[in-house]
Amino acid sequence: MIKKYPPISAKELIAILGTTIKHDNVNKLVAFLCQLSAYTEDSQFNLSFNAPSSSGKSYIPIEIAKLFPEEDVLELGYVSPTSFFHSASEYNEETEEYIVDLSRKIIIFLDQPHTMLLEHLRPLLSHDKKEIKVQITDKQQKHGLRAKKIILRGYPAVIFCSAGLRMDEQEATRFLLLSPEVTQEKIREGVLASLKKSSDRDAYWDYTELNVPRQQLKGRIQAIKDSEIADIRITQDDQDYIEQRFLSSVKMLKPRHQRDIKRLVSISKIFALLNIGQRKNEGFNIVAERSDIEDAFVIWEKISVSQELNIPPYVYRIYEDIILAAFDEKNSNRNKDFVDLTGTIGINRQEIMKKHYAVYGRMMDSISLRQQILPMLSQAGLITEEQDPNDKRARLVYPNSQNNSELDGGVNELNDEHNKILKNIKEIWPDAKSAKKIDNGI
Repeated sequence: MIKKYPPISAKELIAILGTTIKHDNVNKLVAFLCQLSAYTEDSQFNLSFNAPSSSGKSYIPIEIAKLFPEEDVLELGYVSPTSFFHSASEYNEETEEYIVDLSRKIIIFLDQPHTMLLEHLRPLLSHDKKEIKVQITDKQQKHGLRAKKIILRGYPAVIFCSAGLRMDEQEATRFLLLSPEVTQEKIREGVLASLKKSSDRDAYWDYTELNVPRQQLKGRIQAIKDSEIADIRITQDDQDYIEQRFLSSVKMLKPRHQRDIKRLVSISKIFALLNIGQRKNEGFNIVAERSDIEDAFVIWEKISVSQELNIPPYVYRIYEDIILAAFDEKNSNRNKDFVDLTGTIGINRQEIMKKHYAVYGRMMDSISLRQQILPMLSQAGLITEEQDPNDKRARLVYPNSQNNSELDGGVNELNDEHNKILKNIKEIWPDAKSAKKIDNGI
């Protein structure tokens, strides 16, 4: 018998989660749905929060996990490739196998796991099979290295929190990529919340843990867990609707869209699970409604750009708020000073860092910019880096949306145009120093 709770909308859920998590509405909603997906048969999905330190990437999943039964949540710091299997396994003497049952579990990695552990978990994260055999080697005191058979059973809901922005493509396609907001409004409310919590912990605990809607949400989660729903069905009409709407939003299909459509369907199903008491019940199955699918599309439309580009939202915000803005400012000011000039000129890394400080009020790590952010944006096709014609040691960044590389023939054509302009100026004004002065202005 399913205990019925009144229907709850996405907006109401965001308000409840907002008791402890300020702003980040999409992030906290998706993180909650991800953790709730643990109580499905095979609709779990995985998240990866990627952002710089102190941005709140681990705070969101940890706070949401407090709503769920403690026995279902596994929060891990650094984990070696073998210790993960030992800490959660049971030994079967007959088969000489270690069984790691992760069914209906929520796993939160508070830091990027060891690369080898990620490799071991790839089939599990992809939901290739419900039981996966893994062989690891373990060091014994007397017998040296010894092979161990591991059986991974079930599909957990997995969340990674990492300050590293670059991810192997094999991992990136297995996760929904999210990044916490870094707006002044969010930081301000976070400061005030920290002040209240550290000033009077008892009062803060009463405000959060004794909050009636929050307590009701905890009861709803427990009821969903106890219902042991086997499957959440989507009718044929709604399948057709999802197909038409999803495909119409995609310009060119990519292999990753096969996983993206599964995630969209999973989110739709979790919305149905959230309101299990109001959904058609068929034994241990329920049927999703069109409203669940509409809610899923609202979320998907907000996060799909980063998923399509395979980069964290934080990196995409750097592209939009910093690189595009700095590029536009540089070229609009240049055209005002030289009204007869055409073409554009790129921005260097120092200009990007200066703009970042102006927008966010903090310095950007130059190593992260050079080794992580710019290569990711280049691989996503958003920028092109070219050698600075005036300084062979420097490189200039050109946004590909600004009539360059991939759109209208590339940066080389712009540099050719630049050189033609200089040649014409020198023919009219042969003074080398004056020409060089104008060259620097261009």
